Amino acid sequence: MANDETMFFKTPREEQANAKQILKEVYEALTEKGYNPINQIVGYILSGDPTYITSHNGARNLIRQVERDELLEKMVKNYIGMEE
Repeated sequence: MANDETMFFKTPREEQANAKQILKEVYEALTEKGYNPINQIVGYILSGDPTYITSHNGARNLIRQVERDELLEKMVKNYIGMEE
């Protein structure tokens, strides 16, 4: 019996990528390539376009491991002092 529906699964929180570490590595890769890392990361989060992130040191692949809404949520929590 064929099933044409898309299946979803989520990994447990412990196995999800460490968003903070990934952001740091992406930030460093963007800096090394001479980009303004804040502007580039914001552009990526707002648009979802991965070309805002350099492929240098695998940064583009890294940032895609974390959902954009998760990144934004963590940044807001950090900004208002509710970091997890």
